[in-house]
Amino acid sequence: MNTIKSTAPGTLYIVATPIGNLDDITLRALKILQEVDRIAAEDTRHTKKLLNHFAINTPLISYYREKEQQRGAQIIEFLKAGENIALVSDAGTPAISDPGAVLVGLAHDERIRVCPIPGASALTAAVSCSGFAEGSFLFLGFAPSKKGQRKKLFASLVHQEHPVVFYEAPRRVQSFLEDAVETLGNRTALWAREITKTFEEFHRNTLTELLELCKSSEPRGEFVIIIGPGRKEKAEGENLEELLVWYRDHSELSLKDASRKLAKDLGLSRSQIYQQALEIWNQKD
Repeated sequence: MNTIKSTAPGTLYIVATPIGNLDDITLRALKILQEVDRIAAEDTRHTKKLLNHFAINTPLISYYREKEQQRGAQIIEFLKAGENIALVSDAGTPAISDPGAVLVGLAHDERIRVCPIPGASALTAAVSCSGFAEGSFLFLGFAPSKKGQRKKLFASLVHQEHPVVFYEAPRRVQSFLEDAVETLGNRTALWAREITKTFEEFHRNTLTELLELCKSSEPRGEFVIIIGPGRKEKAEGENLEELLVWYRDHSELSLKDASRKLAKDLGLSRSQIYQQALEIWNQKD
């Protein structure tokens, strides 16, 4: 009688690596990277430099955005065969605006253990140094690269009560700030760049002043941008006309956003309010 040998699946480790300063790697991360059967890396060349620095010789397999589904399925087979695998991105924590979510989802579907190895994160590093009121924040990763989609996203955040955190590439920072000022108004914001590196920089100011700073020097390094919430406004007026005049003269909201807010607050038709608002806005012009 033949005996079928069953192999227990391995563990998928989500390993945070330094975002700049190599001293930020944890002892546990080093231990896991040394002990796993292989490492799935966003860019094997980049990760190889990290491994060489710490004299780690674990085999590498590439796992990058364009091949996530294909590579993910391959890695799942390794895990099902009993291998332990560490997933790393180029910097920081995988699967947060970096490849990884697809693989993690596949692992959960196959009932494979997923184990986080916490460490460096540009998100938490920037928020901790922002000085905004402690508590909740909304993280949205990278904003859309197309202007229309980006402005539409910003418009949906006009009434957001918490700071909003974005990642942004240096080549898009200026257009990002221009659209933020135009859509959200001149709010308090912070940018953090080159976090943990030699030229680490934190600037907290108004969006307009950050935009001027961006125009005065070529942006370098990846950015984390935190935009504070708008002022909480209490409209004053006895009737719709007076409320519209107040929003026109005292609020950061656009005509469209003021109409939308009043329609919601008063339970009236937005199109009706918009037409009256248009007349009142035109009176000022």
